[in-house]
Amino acid sequence: MTPRPGLRTAALATTALVAFAANSVLARLALGAGAIDPASYSTIRLASGALMLLAIVGGQIGGSWPSAALLFLYAAPFSFAYVRLTTGTGALILFGAVQATMIAAGLGAGERPRAREWTGLAVALAGLVWLVFPGLGAPPFVAAALMALAGIAWGVYSIRGRSGGTPLLATAGNFLRATPLALALSAVSRPTTHLTTHGALLAVASGAVASGLGYAVWYTALPRLTATRAATIQLAVPVLAAFAGVALLGEPVSARLVTSAIAILGGVAVAVRR
Repeated sequence: MTPRPGLRTAALATTALVAFAANSVLARLALGAGAIDPASYSTIRLASGALMLLAIVGGQIGGSWPSAALLFLYAAPFSFAYVRLTTGTGALILFGAVQATMIAAGLGAGERPRAREWTGLAVALAGLVWLVFPGLGAPPFVAAALMALAGIAWGVYSIRGRSGGTPLLATAGNFLRATPLALALSAVSRPTTHLTTHGALLAVASGAVASGLGYAVWYTALPRLTATRAATIQLAVPVLAAFAGVALLGEPVSARLVTSAIAILGGVAVAVRR
């Protein structure tokens, strides 16, 4: 039996969100522990993602240089920012910037969210703030600005991805074009290069699986989502990452975490429910 389009889109979006959460965990393991420098992490992540996607599509590519530049402007600032920011602070800045960018683009394109969608979005945002607020302080300005830039770039990249085309070919081409940009960054950052086998393997996992395949799936789901819904469901990623930290990194489970998860996922469900 062929799955209904709505169920297929939900499955694709859920898979992509899990991959995005895995990216946060992998970055935390690699960069937080100092197993690799951020420039090398970005380069290996993009290069391994390109190789994985090229293998899938048989060497064919699509995409464009503008989209590749946006992909690089997400990946590199993300890595540098997480050297200084805590996980909660980084997630709040990143996904707040993504959401604001995509909703602004949707409104500019003529989308008019219903009251229910605004309500769900507000509940999800409140849950997200409640989740990360205890860890918020005065984040370093440069690191916060870098994470905001990463969020804006990812938001614009996602909007461009909704325009159509063949998702895998476009994503493969964008990863391939972004790799030399990352190599140039690594060359400039050579004096601070620090690379371990463990850090490199984490970067490969982030690039080949969580990034390459995850973005390809997300790119496939995006044409069937409004900008508002696409922005809202991404608010579930910090919750998924938090619970992954509990399961994989031994972080404690708190009543605040459970309450925030219910608010965020419940708000997302209200906003995207037809």
